[in-house]
Amino acid sequence: MQTLANWDGGPGPWILFFPLVWAAVVLGVVTVLRRTAGRGRRPWRAMDGGRPTGDAPIAVLGRRFAAGEIDEDEYWRRLSVLEEHFGRVGKGEA
Repeated sequence: MQTLANWDGGPGPWILFFPLVWAAVVLGVVTVLRRTAGRGRRPWRAMDGGRPTGDAPIAVLGRRFAAGEIDEDEYWRRLSVLEEHFGRVGKGEA
């Protein structure tokens, strides 16, 4: 009886197994990359093209200033604190 280890007629039928292994590896890598691609975003920066949207702290601050709830000095003071804590916002960062 011939075994795969002592196959005399060439590489044997087990050679067909290697493309299946490589296909599984490629599919696994693609799956991992697709699942982890969006997880590097910072949730406190709900930004779209550098403009604050939604409930982002900068957007809330801007709405409060526009509504007259806070004056200009208070706006700039709070904006500097937010930029210090979250980094520079609105300069092309997303």
